[in-house]
Amino acid sequence: MDRSTPASLYNAQFMDHVAHPDYKYQMDDPTFTHHGVNPSCGDELTFSVRIGDDGRIEEAAYQGHGCAVSQASADMMSDLMVDKTPQEAIELCQLFGRMVRGEETDDSRLAVLDEAASLKDVSHMPARVKCAEL
Repeated sequence: MDRSTPASLYNAQFMDHVAHPDYKYQMDDPTFTHHGVNPSCGDELTFSVRIGDDGRIEEAAYQGHGCAVSQASADMMSDLMVDKTPQEAIELCQLFGRMVRGEETDDSRLAVLDEAASLKDVSHMPARVKCAEL
């Protein structure tokens, strides 16, 4: 375990997303894709979403490599995006970013992040914030 990472971050839920990701695969015919790189550590991820006829995200997936924080974050946030409108997904991503940067700490507001709220402690590890935001 990285000595700069609180032990509470590496809980069973976190490790399950790393070891058994549900959303790490190549999506066929995505509506949108976005590629991101964290040059400081080499994490590299490509996110894909497919928008359904109702305007909601019907599928989310990612591919790439990186540390456990980037992988767990990508899996948790992909799960959170399904069934959301693109605007709702953007708002959730913005809230997540504020959380991992330590700008939002109110647990009642963070509850909408579901499992992704477990990454709150990343805010105490500046080197890991970019990994989580990727």
